[in-house]
Parts: sequence; structure tokens; C-alpha cells
Amino acid sequence: MKMLEYKGYLGSIDASIEDGVLFGKLEFISALVTYEGETVSTLKVAFEEAVDDYLATCAAKGYEPETPCKGSFNVRIGHDLHLAAALKAKEMGISLNDFVRHALSNAVPSL
Repeated sequence: MKMLEYKGYLGSIDASIEDGVLFGKLEFISALVTYEGETVSTLKVAFEEAVDDYLATCAAKGYEPETPCKGSFNVRIGHDLHLAAALKAKEMGISLNDFVRHALSNAVPSL
């Protein structure tokens, strides 16, 4: 999946065949920030303007802008898997967080 990136923000790229436009939104934040363009070039410009506008709006209102994927998340994995992972981490002499971080690092290619 290709995404736009600017100032640490990621944006989706979608197409509306009916309207003949490309569109997207900032991903991995709860605020709804959208943009559109008729070409890839105009979509990229609109995306960057949307990021700049989001940051300016946050500054004007005194809000801290959301950081995409701030580095922590909750995962519900069920009792048995949780226990098995905790036991394996203890066996390895590492924390459960380090165990999960290691497993994810091995499963996801480096950025």
C-alpha cells in the first residue's frame, strides 16, 4: 500500500471513479483531516497543505498535534496466548514488552 508522507504524517490515496478525483485522509490520528486532487501531483500538494493546516489549527487553538503511532498500543490476545508469551519472555529473561517488540520486529520489515 502506497501512502503519502510529510512532516511525519501519513496519508491514504484513494480514487472516486464517479467523481473523477483522487482523495485521502491523514492516517493513524483520530482527527479527521481529508484532501483531494485530480492528479497525483495535485493530491500530493493538497495532502501537504492539509498537514500544514492541521498543524496551524492545532497551534492556533493551543492543542498538541496528535503524533501518528505514538509508540504504544493495547492488544487483546486472550488468556492462553498472553500466558504463553509471558512464560516465554520469563524463560528468555526479558520483559513481555521486549518479547512482543522483538516478535513484531521480526514480523514487520524495517522502515
